Amino acid sequence: MRKVGFVGAMAVLATAAMSATPATAQFFFKSKDLTGTPVIGDETGIGQPLPGATPAELRAGVTWNMRAALNVAALQCQFEPTLLTVPTYNAILTDHKQELASSFDTLTKYFARTAKTKKEGQSALDQFGTRTYAGFATVAAQFGFCTTAARIGRDALYAPRGAFGDIALTRMRELRNSLTPWGEQQFPRLQIFPATLPRWEKECWKKTDFDTRKCGEPLTPITYAAR
Repeated sequence: MRKVGFVGAMAVLATAAMSATPATAQFFFKSKDLTGTPVIGDETGIGQPLPGATPAELRAGVTWNMRAALNVAALQCQFEPTLLTVPTYNAILTDHKQELASSFDTLTKYFARTAKTKKEGQSALDQFGTRTYAGFATVAAQFGFCTTAARIGRDALYAPRGAFGDIALTRMRELRNSLTPWGEQQFPRLQIFPATLPRWEKECWKKTDFDTRKCGEPLTPITYAAR
């Protein structure tokens, strides 16, 4: 009985250790540190510009950007089911339903306020949505984007209701950074090595002896790249 209990305890500890392993280990031995400073919403490269927006409207814009990014991840990252991007996104839509709806209403009112006509406001809102989604499309950086989106989505899922916007403001720069391909950080894709090669010109040799007076050094320094 005592032996069975010990084995069971070890199994539980092993399971806990495995569950604590970061998702990035599925793709890289060591991932690039993509963390960044929190944003307000009016920074260049964070999302579609919202000229004249209030702090509440800027927050709504970043919130909607984060929702769109997690939606793109749910569609784009299904090649790795263990990242759980699909069920996480679906759960976020339920858990943070009110905050997401409020953010969309705020954006709708912003475009209605800043447009000349109601039709132009709706058109601007549609363009904002389309460009926001397109801004998260990536191929070369898919691994980094998917793992980053999975981590942020998990944290957003467990955030209190009403705090999705806080997650978006805090983690948006990190998510944007993940759209740049970084690859493996422990073992880079391209390494530069110094080396030397012997000189084999016929005139530099007298039988088995290299003629240093005629050709100088017997080895030629070179630099080559290896993947």
